[in-house]
Amino acid sequence: MKMNQQIEQQIQQWFSHFHANPEISWNEIKTTAKIATILDRLGVTYRTFSDVTGLVAEIGSGTEVIAVRADIDALWQEVDGVFQANHSCGHDANISMVLGALLYLQGYSLHKRIRFIFQPAEEKGNGSIAMMERGVVDDVTYLFGIHLRPIEELPFGKVTPSIHHGAGVFCEGKIVGGDAHGARPHQGKNAIDLLVAIHQFIKSIYESPFEPYSVKLTNMHAGGESLNIIPGTATFAIDVRAQSNEVLTRLQEKVSGGLAHLGALYDVEISWKWNDYTPAAEVSANAANLADAAIREVLGDEHTAPAVITSGSDDFHFYTIKHPSIKATMLGVGANLEPGLHHPKMSFDRDALGVGARVLAATVLRAATHETRGLQ
Repeated sequence: MKMNQQIEQQIQQWFSHFHANPEISWNEIKTTAKIATILDRLGVTYRTFSDVTGLVAEIGSGTEVIAVRADIDALWQEVDGVFQANHSCGHDANISMVLGALLYLQGYSLHKRIRFIFQPAEEKGNGSIAMMERGVVDDVTYLFGIHLRPIEELPFGKVTPSIHHGAGVFCEGKIVGGDAHGARPHQGKNAIDLLVAIHQFIKSIYESPFEPYSVKLTNMHAGGESLNIIPGTATFAIDVRAQSNEVLTRLQEKVSGGLAHLGALYDVEISWKWNDYTPAAEVSANAANLADAAIREVLGDEHTAPAVITSGSDDFHFYTIKHPSIKATMLGVGANLEPGLHHPKMSFDRDALGVGARVLAATVLRAATHETRGLQ
């Protein structure tokens, strides 16, 4: 897929717009409208939804559908002391690369339908579920995603055919004990004691050291402005991650069992719920081989990186968990991205956008013209 200077410039312009206009999950109203305007100008048919943000576009013809997914939401985080929407995960880049791939593919006669899924709410972990509920992958055979990678994973110029994300889930809980005067601690049930106990408990959770995993408290609130009141109520959150879905399930069971035990031991009420589960990657060797061949074709062997294994998570993998017949992979693009994903001042080499668009287009074109048979 040879570089087209006009397309490369257009990708940069799109990125500048999306970067300057971030919107958080389920509120990507202007982002959806901007993508629709771009598609209108390109003469590409699409459909929106009355009840959720995001949209789905198609080019080509035929019965088989090959899909490409771009996540479109931004994070809500503190930047220079102000909380705001911020594209520090690179979804603005993902939108631009996917639109760029669409532009490149418009120059080919396609005998399969290429579907572009502009998905909301990846950061909430359930945007892909909403898209599946609206049937966007019911007839899909191949699914490709793309994402910039931090510099410690891939430098600029390197592209990997697959990202093996880990699984993740959040536990949100509440402790209800009893307030007491600071001079009479025996009359209450101090919720802070429970927070400390929970912290110590999760440090005693072990799995095999050959299995990457982590369990840690990420949020705790107890007490108010009065320093002479022992707080009986507190809230907490636990972030649980593992490289495999099986280990994550075991960790959840251990956390739930431990919280129930601590509640009984301290004679307080502890309630909790599990939110925003995202599964570990289920990568198709077939799809990854197509991507690998495309990277070598566009960039050469020296720029083709091995699979990236990361503890981060992405709701892209719900598509294959819910639809096992789909052959899917997410390409990773090196961009000298630093200090890291989700850092409020994240930055990267923007020339990586054109690289990603060309490789993604070449990958889709391979899937649309011939397959690597015999792989899962």
